[in-house]
Amino acid sequence: MEDLEFVVEALMNNGDREAQVEAAIRIRELNRKQRHELAERGAIGPLISILRTHGGCEEAIEAALFALLALAFGSERNKVRIVKYGAVPVLLDLLQSQSEVAVELSVAAMMILSSCLANRPAIASSETVGILIAIIGDTGHSEQSHLDTISTLHSLTKVEQTIPLIVAHGGVSSLVEFIIASEKSLEAVEKAVVLLEAVAASSAEAVIETATASGGIQALVEVVEEGTPQAKEHAAAVLLLACQGSHQEGCRECILQEGALPGLLQLSVDGKPRAKDIAQRLLLLLRERVRDHQLECGGGAAGKRRPNKKCCSKMELVEEIMREIDTDGEVVVAATLRLVEEMVAKLGHDRPAASPAGSRLRFAHMLSGRLSIRSRRGS
Repeated sequence: MEDLEFVVEALMNNGDREAQVEAAIRIRELNRKQRHELAERGAIGPLISILRTHGGCEEAIEAALFALLALAFGSERNKVRIVKYGAVPVLLDLLQSQSEVAVELSVAAMMILSSCLANRPAIASSETVGILIAIIGDTGHSEQSHLDTISTLHSLTKVEQTIPLIVAHGGVSSLVEFIIASEKSLEAVEKAVVLLEAVAASSAEAVIETATASGGIQALVEVVEEGTPQAKEHAAAVLLLACQGSHQEGCRECILQEGALPGLLQLSVDGKPRAKDIAQRLLLLLRERVRDHQLECGGGAAGKRRPNKKCCSKMELVEEIMREIDTDGEVVVAATLRLVEEMVAKLGHDRPAASPAGSRLRFAHMLSGRLSIRSRRGS
């Protein structure tokens, strides 16, 4: 109780900055009931005041931000109070500071505050979105700052104006570049792809930007193959949107050229219900493109076009795989290990060198094993 009284008294003493900082540090040591009482007694205002007048003192910034995070944790009421006391403009200033500690803690605060539904309209301004997008595109920030920034933006997408703002501030290209740069961090890629789908699902412009971004389709195809289960689902969903958009022909062609079929086939077998449905729908769209391509290679008036043997050979191979999918998108039970291995291995030869063919062979064994089980069950 003595600690609580000291904290209250010291925070209210605007003339003693050292005592205020010490009080802010002690807030982290209080239990939940004491933190609630502290907020009731007006501690939030002085903490935000410290952030406004920190004078470049990192100790003061860190102490005040940690204190606000402690007060916000587990309390929707305190989250609302913090925003009402004017925390958002102060946090936006800190997000643009040169101190990575200040940026990381400020992003964490924005993430926690935006998790409260009542706060989102007040936070989701053009300035906020622009600053958060800039953080994603800045490789100088820590991975944790990037993760919390993406989580904050995802929370803000529930506010109607946020997605157009994300697109307007170059958020789509920033996310695609982030996915490419973060290939070694499964968590980072997953969060970015989830946000990208949320944006693309509500914006035709975002779909076009994703489809035309340098390396975008390739990055998403690689996520479908190598990402976490959730990342695979959302990456496939973005690819499906691209295949249904205004650039659908070019997208379907690009997805095929990037060797997406093995990963999509695996997702159609192994994924959760939504992931399976997305993969199967996408595979059927790609089959349409394969058939169109075969007509292009072999069609037309005599003498006007010569079939591209290499192209047609690849497309025939793709069509052979696609025949293993029935009208409902289910893999036909009669598929054999040798057939699947041969087709997937051949596709691996046309895949860009960055993606190993070994995973396709592992998939072939997995798929054939599952099909043999289905076959035994059906007999």
